[in-house]
Amino acid sequence: QVQLVESGGGPVQSGGSLRLFCEASGYRYCIHDISWYRQAPGKNIEFVSRIESSGTTTYAASLKGRFTISHISREAEPEKNTVHLQMGSLQSEGTGLYTCQTAYCGDWGQGTPVTVSS
Repeated sequence: QVQLVESGGGPVQSGGSLRLFCEASGYRYCIHDISWYRQAPGKNIEFVSRIESSGTTTYAASLKGRFTISHISREAEPEKNTVHLQMGSLQSEGTGLYTCQTAYCGDWGQGTPVTVSS
C-alpha cells in the first residue's frame, strides 16, 4: 500500500552538499510523516531527520543546522508526498545508505547511497 523511492545519493567531496529525495505514495495516513535514517558501513542505523504532516521537523542533534528537511505534498494528490533532505557541510561520517521511512506505519524504502570523500 505504500511505496518509498529514494534518490539523489552519490559521491560528494568533504564539505560539499547534496539533496536527497524520498518519493512516497500510497496510503495517505502513512505517507505524510516521513523520517530519514542512515547507516554507515559497519555501524548501526541512526536517525537523521523527520518531518510530520504539519511541517514540524526534528533533527539528530549532530546534524541540526547542516541538514534541512522539507516536503511537497499537493491537496489534489493526497496519496503522494515528496520529501527533500538538503545536506550541507558533509564530512566522512556522512557516508552511508540513506533510507526513508513512514514514521507511523514503519514502511522502508531501499535507500540511496552517499559517499563523502576527502
